[in-house]
Amino acid sequence: MTTADTHAPSRGCYQRGCKSPACAQANYRYTSRLRLDHHRGQKRRRSAAQSRTHIERLITAGWTQAQIARAAGLAHHVIGDVRRGQAYVANATALAILSVHIGPPPADVRNVDATGTTRRLRALVAIGWPIGQLAPVFGMYATALGNIARGELQQVRTTTADLVALHYQHLTRAPGPSNRTRILARKKGWHGPAAWEDIDDPNCEPEETGAFTSVGKFRRDNDRNNEIEHLYLLNESVPSIAAQVGSSEKYVRDQLTEILRKRAERAEAERLAARRAAKQRIAQQQLAA
Repeated sequence: MTTADTHAPSRGCYQRGCKSPACAQANYRYTSRLRLDHHRGQKRRRSAAQSRTHIERLITAGWTQAQIARAAGLAHHVIGDVRRGQAYVANATALAILSVHIGPPPADVRNVDATGTTRRLRALVAIGWPIGQLAPVFGMYATALGNIARGELQQVRTTTADLVALHYQHLTRAPGPSNRTRILARKKGWHGPAAWEDIDDPNCEPEETGAFTSVGKFRRDNDRNNEIEHLYLLNESVPSIAAQVGSSEKYVRDQLTEILRKRAERAEAERLAARRAAKQRIAQQQLAA
C-alpha cells in the first residue's frame, strides 16, 4: 500500500493486502463483532427465500431488476444473484429488498449520474480491457464509450448505466488481454476494481494499491480464507463467494480444496483420537476389574 497514510482505512483494503495499522484495526473490529454475534447466536445472514419471493412479486407487478435495485439502494447484480437462487443474503440486503413497496413501478429516470459508469469503464481498462473490445459487448460505438470513460459526460442513459454495471460483474472476474491498455490506464491514473469501496458513490475516494505480488497458492490471507470457509458452510456458491471476498472463482476453488482437505484431516485425527481414548478406557476398566 503506497499511500497508507492518506487512504481511508477499511476491512476491504486489509483483505486486498494492505498492512497499515488502521486497516488491520478495521479488520479486527469486524472480526470481533462477527465473533460476538456468533457467540450471541445472532446471524448476519438469512435465507434468501423471502427476498426472492418479494422480488418475483415486484417483477410480476411490472418492475425490472434495475428498478428494484435502484429502489432498494443495491447493486444490480445483487437482485440477479437472489433471483438465480442464491441461498443466503445479508440481513441488511434482505431488509432493503423487502422495503420496496409492491405496486406499479416508478417511471424510469432517463438519465443518471455518470460517476459509477465512468469508474467501471476505467476499472475495466485498468485490468486490460481495451475500449474497442468493450464497445461490442455493450452494444455501443467505441467513440461514445470512450467519451464516458474519459469523464466527458456528467450523465448517461439509465439503460447504459445498467448495462455497464451488469457486464462489469463478469468482466472483472478475469484480466483483459491487453498489457498495453493496462499501461495506458496506469499513466492516466485510472483505478482498477479493487480500488473502490463503493464505486457508485461520488464522495468515495479510490484506495491506492501497489503492484500485486503473488504469494504461495495456499498461503493467502488467513482472514479471507476463514471468510471463504464461513460462506461455504452457509451454502454460498463459488461465484457468490468470489464476489463477496473480492477474489477470482479459481482462487476460491483452490482455497476450498485446501480447506476441505484440512477439515478432512482434522476429522480423521479426531476420529483416531476418539478411538485411542476408547481403547484406553477399556484397558483401564479391564485393569480395574
